[in-house]
Amino acid sequence: MHSFIDPVSTKDFSGLCDELKEYSSVPAEYFDRFEVKRGLRNRDGSGVMAGLTKVCSVEGYYIEDGERKPVEGKLKYRGIDINEIVEGCVKENRFGFEETVWLLLFGHLPTRDQLEKFKGIIGESRDLPEDFIEDMIMKAPSPNIMNKLERSVLSLYSYDQNPDDLSIDNVLRQSIQLIAQLPTIMTYAYQVKRRYYLKKSMYLHPIKPELSTAESILYHTRSNRKFTDEEAKLLDICLMLHAEHGGGNNSAFATRVLTSSGTDTYSAISAGIGSLKGPRHGGANIKVTEMLNHLRNDVEDITDADQVADFLKKVINKQAGDRSGLVYGMGHAVYTLSDPRQIILKREALKLAEEKGYGDQFKALELIETLTPEIFALERNNTKKICANVDLYSGLIYEMLGIPEDLYTPLFAVARVAGWSAHRIEELISGNRVIRPAYKNVSTPKDYVTIDERISGFKNSPVYVPIEER
Repeated sequence: MHSFIDPVSTKDFSGLCDELKEYSSVPAEYFDRFEVKRGLRNRDGSGVMAGLTKVCSVEGYYIEDGERKPVEGKLKYRGIDINEIVEGCVKENRFGFEETVWLLLFGHLPTRDQLEKFKGIIGESRDLPEDFIEDMIMKAPSPNIMNKLERSVLSLYSYDQNPDDLSIDNVLRQSIQLIAQLPTIMTYAYQVKRRYYLKKSMYLHPIKPELSTAESILYHTRSNRKFTDEEAKLLDICLMLHAEHGGGNNSAFATRVLTSSGTDTYSAISAGIGSLKGPRHGGANIKVTEMLNHLRNDVEDITDADQVADFLKKVINKQAGDRSGLVYGMGHAVYTLSDPRQIILKREALKLAEEKGYGDQFKALELIETLTPEIFALERNNTKKICANVDLYSGLIYEMLGIPEDLYTPLFAVARVAGWSAHRIEELISGNRVIRPAYKNVSTPKDYVTIDERISGFKNSPVYVPIEER
């Protein structure tokens, strides 16, 4: 195990943070003055058109006479509605994540023979290089599994005999290996965290190639390696829904930005993982769980509409929850009336909640979904359409499946690497230009001052000079 390096004392930078804030702050009015599309968003909230893709379609509104018109959300992988993909697998009582991976990578649904061979390839590719677990995971445990995923993916570069080859056949090989190996890294990294940070037993089970991805995750997460087919099929649906969400989402775009520079697969995919960790992106599912915990602590009855409404008012006014003013699990950049992923997960969550005794928690989330739009409109005087997103019910499903909170966002990454890989390949084939948006410089011209003549204007700075002495 590693030892920690003592951090630099913040006293060494006393006062300089004030200067940092002043010199790094761009006046808000400048963004309007120069018509900057902050967050690469148009004034109506829609995304700036930055590219074209065949991988995925995310539909939540249409533009008519310059105005956004809300519609029921639709999500399509390679032109096929996600509802049809999920329902097809459920109807035939089979796992669908591997089929979804094939669809995203190759652009069409596999035949039965193709799928069986592909599942075999993924199963046989789950193992990690010799000594990788000990050298890269056990010797440097991480308190956050997402950082361990990112570091491990970067480390796999060193174990690849041909890491920088950008030919499509080589990138496809790397992509399939990462899709297979990321669940292994995730579960092993969690077990090491249990041992090092939580002081609990660590279970490293041998890999079973014949298991589906969902089965393998539950097998490696649980000490007794036991799970039901129903549990595995539900986790499989979650993986299918999280596998892809268009080229404009933050992590897919990050992957495409790095890919456009000509960098290697491991660097590009690690960028996607780093992006997904953020609470404004993939980390939101944990924030929903935290918000539900705040609700449990702040109200007597989480199934009472009036009590939940009062809590939400406080949340929106930054008086409750994490004081951010955000109701996690509500709202989306594209979806307006509904998120198709959320509809599927809510339906599945209801089934499991009734079975496992989580009825109150489900009811509380349902109240949050129902009440938030009206309360938001009243408290913020904003009539923008707000719907529940995929994160609202996914955390509850993971909790009911006995999946530790540490793995909520990593599970998202394990699924989404399929979409990132598809976007990387598409960018290599069709992009052909480094992505480089413009930033306007709005700094004030200054003259160079010799070192003996320099002064600081901040009282807390270690080099502060009183004004009367200047």
